[in-house]
This record gives sequence, structure tokens and C-alpha cells, in this order.
Amino acid sequence: MFDSQDAVNPIALPPVMPFTSYTDARAAVERLVEIYDRNTAFIRDGFAAYVKSGIPGKRRIRACYPAIRIKVATYQEVDSRLSYGHVVEPGVYMTTVTQPALYFDYLLEQIGLLIKNHGVPVEVGESDMPIPLHFSYVDGQNVEGVYSESLLGDALRDHFDVPDLAVTDDAIVNGTWKGRREDPLPLAPFTAPRVDYSLHRLQHYTATAPAYFQNFVLFTNYQFYVDEFYQWAKETLAQAEGGYTALVEPGNIITRPGPDAEREGQPLMRNPQMPSYHLLRDKHNGITLINIGVGPSNAKTITDHVAVLRPSAWLMLGHCAGLRTTQRLGDYVLAHGYVRQDHVLDDDLPLWVPVPPLAEIQIALEQAVADVSGLEGWDLKRIMRTGTVASIDNRNWELRDHHEPVQRLSQSRAIALDMESATIAANGFRFRVPYGTLLCVSDKPLHGELKLPGMASDFYRTQVNRHLHIGIRALELLRDMPRERLHSRKLRSFIETAFK
Repeated sequence: MFDSQDAVNPIALPPVMPFTSYTDARAAVERLVEIYDRNTAFIRDGFAAYVKSGIPGKRRIRACYPAIRIKVATYQEVDSRLSYGHVVEPGVYMTTVTQPALYFDYLLEQIGLLIKNHGVPVEVGESDMPIPLHFSYVDGQNVEGVYSESLLGDALRDHFDVPDLAVTDDAIVNGTWKGRREDPLPLAPFTAPRVDYSLHRLQHYTATAPAYFQNFVLFTNYQFYVDEFYQWAKETLAQAEGGYTALVEPGNIITRPGPDAEREGQPLMRNPQMPSYHLLRDKHNGITLINIGVGPSNAKTITDHVAVLRPSAWLMLGHCAGLRTTQRLGDYVLAHGYVRQDHVLDDDLPLWVPVPPLAEIQIALEQAVADVSGLEGWDLKRIMRTGTVASIDNRNWELRDHHEPVQRLSQSRAIALDMESATIAANGFRFRVPYGTLLCVSDKPLHGELKLPGMASDFYRTQVNRHLHIGIRALELLRDMPRERLHSRKLRSFIETAFK
């Protein structure tokens, strides 16, 4: 791979693959795959040679991400009901792309809409954004598993590009992106390095490959829900119901349909920080459940990373403190507003920004409660209340002087308090992912009913058992909804990226 010309040419690059116009979306995506596969293989081959014999002099091995570009010359009149699939004004728009095979269906849809709505071709070629060595390894591979201890002291950055946090940020989704006048405008909400960063983090935190994540996501903070989901998923597969094709659990262990299904893969030696379970369905339209643990930091961390997969919706199912005397342990709370005292998103989404309820999600959750409980209309209010949920970052808030927090909770009209819901909703708002919350009252600390052993009633146990199935039912209702209706305009700002 390397020769006597290395000293003359300090950077080794693969042959340039220039931008080429496409009016066929599938051909454009296939070209993205071709460029990405060739360029990542070039980096891995260079690294293998480096490990084997070293690289003479200051030779650097580099290859760049593929990119999509579109040039729009006029203000195109498009269907005003659409929230994505078009640019808002004339200009040149571009985004870098990583792992296009993983995003094949997503890219096919987004590129197809651009060509359809603007009547101009898209262009696919190589960007000038280097692919970091670490990100050239996918599917569980990693650089550390390739090079030896003897190479740790060597200056790896002298020869290969490494992740650069200066270009790995959320400026586009935060609305703070400031490009130079000659720079193309953003075409997608995330750049390739930002996506790569999150895809590798997902593997780390959940111990399952990003390819298994589904478009409809449930977050929970209780192992009980994980156990219930696992059992329900296995039964669903055994009965070949719902169109589901497999269950994937941490360690990428796969269970396929059928009464005598066996698990493929080896159990993990230890559980990941946020174990995830994926009930697969065609085109990623199944259900993913993630146990995020407790607290707003965890909630922000996991949603920061799941967001790059562009899910269709995510819901929070958790327990909460009921704040009203009329609530019972086991009652449900359907959040229609949030008091944000979690603080983890204050720098990304100012507190003065409202996080509104989304009608499509609210209707699906209420219908799901009715379907699972068998109650309707006025009777549904016996077990469910709609109102404001306050999320805080202090689990032992009850130990503070009650005057100040109780006054604020009363002024906000809060009916429940937890530690994750506002964070998950706020990040859904920020990342344009439809969001919702359905909580179950597990204690009433203002009224002497603390979360202590022996407090559970038969009613509470029944409601908790139903809770997960309400969330599953809600996602099934959302899955049946037209995509363009679910991804409405409510979450879009003045100038948005064309990709959803």
C-alpha cells in the first residue's frame, strides 16, 4: 500500500469520488454506501499496515465521509402540511453521511422526497470531513481490539484522524449553527461525526448494536417493566403475532419466532448500564424498550444518542409521586405539560421554551389506557388524570423544607413529580422526535404515603401490571398512523433541515 513516494506525499488518500447527480433515490443511496465502504476499508487497511510494520516518516492515512448535496434555485411551492422533505428557501444544502447501509430506508425516503418536491437532482460524492480511525470500525469492532500494548505510546494522531469534538455538536438541532457565507446550509439535523459518536455510545450503554433499534421506543426506570416486556415478547413470538420477526436482548442475543425458538448468542458476563430489548419488525417498525435507570442525567444521555436513529416516537413509562389528595397509588398520570427542574438541558434548551403536549401522542396514550383497562369516557377519569408533571434532579426532595418546593408545585398546578419525564420530553422537542409520558403513582409523600415496603395494594399491583401493555398499545396505535401526520409541523422551527 505504501511506497517510496510516501515522503513526497504526506497524506495518503483513496482516489477521489467526485459529486455526481442522481434523480433516482436508490441509486444515490447505493453510491453513498459504495463511498463509505471503500473509504472506511481504506482506513482500516492503512491501520493494519501500521500495526504490522509502522508508517515511515510523517505519512498520514485519510479518507472522508460521503455527502449528499442539493442545489435549489427557486422558492418551490410544496404541500404546506409537510414538515420535512423540502428546503425552505433557495441555496445549496449538504450533509455528511455515515453508515448509509444502516440508514438505507431512511435515506431512501428523505432523498426521494427532495427529488420529488423540488424537481432537481441530488448530488452524492466525497466531503472534506475526515473519518476518524475509531469510527471506521463498526458492528462491535474497535481500534483497541486491533493494536497491541506496544503501540499505545506511539503518536497515533500523527498518522490517523481521531474523533474531533470541535465538529461533533448539536448546533444544528439547537438552532445555534453559524456557517460562513460560502458554506452549504445544513441538510440533516446531525453531521456524520455526531451520528458516529452516538452510534458507538449506544453500543456501549445498551450492549446491543444500533441496527437492532426500532422506530418506536419505550423508556422506563424499573426492571419490572423489562422483565414483563421480555416475557410478553417471547410469548408474542411463540404465537407468531403482530408481525414481529425476532427479539434481541443485550449482547445481541436473538430469539426468533416459533414455539421451540432457541436463543442465538452468548449471555453477557455483566449487565450494561442501560439494557435494551428490541422486538423487531419489518423496516424497523417494532418496539425498543430501554431501562434508563434513575435520574435526568441518564435520561438526557440515552435520548441524546437514540435521537440520531431518527425514531418515529418515544414514550416514558415510569413511576411518580402523586401530589393530589384525590390520587390513589396505581393511578395513571398523562403528562400534558412539564415543569423543568432537572437542569441538564438548561444550556441547550432555555427554560423559557415551552415543551407542549403533542395531540397525536396524547390521543394514542388515552386510547391505549381505555383499550387495556376496559374503561371509557368519564369512567376513565377514575384511574387516569391529565396534568402537569414536574421533573427534578433531587431524589430526596422530601427531606427539604417543604414550604418552597410545595409552593412552586402548587403554582405550576403539578399533579405528579418524577426525575426523567421532562428531560425525555424536552429532548424529544429539541431533536424533533414525537414524545409523551404516562406515569403510575407509586407514592404520595405530601400525604404521608411514602415509597416503602408493604405499601402496595391489589389495585396498585393491577395498575402496574397494565402499565407496560398500555405503552405497547400506544406505540401500536402510533405505528398505524400516517408518518406525515405523526411527524407534524409542531416541532419545526423557522428554518429547518429537510431531513426529519
